[in-house]
Amino acid sequence: MAKRDFYEVLGVSRGASADELKKAYRKKAKELHPDRNSDNPNAESQFKEVNEAYEILKDAEKKAAYDRFGHAAFDGGMGGGPRGPQRGHPGGDFNSAFSDVFEDLFGDFMGGRGGGGGGRQRASRGLDLRYNMRITLEEAFTGAQKSIRVPTLAACEECSGTGAEGGAEPVTCPTCSGMGKVRAQQGFFTVERTCPTCSGMGQTIKNPCQTCHGSGREEKERALSVNIPAGVETGTRIRLAGEGEAGMRGGPPGDLYIFVEVAEHAIFERNGTDLYCRVPVSMASAALGGDVEVPTIDGGRSRVKVPAGSQSGRQMRLRSKGMPALRGAGTGDMFIEIAVETPVNLTGRQKELLREFGELSEDNQPETSKFFSKVKSFWDGMTG
Repeated sequence: MAKRDFYEVLGVSRGASADELKKAYRKKAKELHPDRNSDNPNAESQFKEVNEAYEILKDAEKKAAYDRFGHAAFDGGMGGGPRGPQRGHPGGDFNSAFSDVFEDLFGDFMGGRGGGGGGRQRASRGLDLRYNMRITLEEAFTGAQKSIRVPTLAACEECSGTGAEGGAEPVTCPTCSGMGKVRAQQGFFTVERTCPTCSGMGQTIKNPCQTCHGSGREEKERALSVNIPAGVETGTRIRLAGEGEAGMRGGPPGDLYIFVEVAEHAIFERNGTDLYCRVPVSMASAALGGDVEVPTIDGGRSRVKVPAGSQSGRQMRLRSKGMPALRGAGTGDMFIEIAVETPVNLTGRQKELLREFGELSEDNQPETSKFFSKVKSFWDGMTG
């Protein structure tokens, strides 16, 4: 039976490009694979026919010979012409042809193309670490230098991070030749797996370090000094480059991230760069007016004038007495909020004076008068 034209087998024209040939082969290979066509007795022979066609047409020299002489170029009819797959071995170099497409289809899941050593893991970067630091509002105001101790994996001092006794350099893995992956034939597929000898490192250690057992790292607690800039807030992240875990086999270290939490303050409440301070004031001071002394975050004191007739909730501002901006963009303000305090545990004389004061102050309570005027209008509207 005469062999079909290779272009006809793949379903492409003679002027098809390399990409078009590969796409056609991928489609046919998936369509005709014997594992998917157990009910088709001709699937295996058709699959081999497709593979044979692609093996010839993907190679520029073989393709040129086929375009000129047809099948005779590979059946021995042209004497010294290039020889490809033989009739007795349909598919010829099947592993090579199908492996290209297999890697193209599944390479992303296998860690990249094995031929380029993409799966090799040799020296790998260390992990980043996180450290939660709690500071006071005063430290956030002035900035601080804090000392911390961080448990981490550091480069082994005995082997200088190589993992080999005496600091010797690892040798190329004899199983995978340094690729970190090995190939195995499974039916029509060539499957790529992580090298079992070197676990994907591409290198092996003859005499592992007794201290780190070949990992190149050991657990340690390191003391570090951290500079906390003025103006930090809860959630501020400070990066210390290269202070994370040491990398595997001499790889670069990761980073250490300090996450700042500013503790609540007993006196001040913070909102961005502004501070708020709630100051209790006696009824007499709020009514008559006066001065009140308040603390500031820098440890100083400021006198604030309370206007006569001040009500609870009234605010006074002290400019530039708040928190500094983290990146030096000025300073916030401090707001004093008045809280008029009602006296408790009154003596008999105090009660008597307050009753007398209440009788005389009916016309001196504008908020009260305004409120009950609204209440009267509301009730009148309901009855109407």
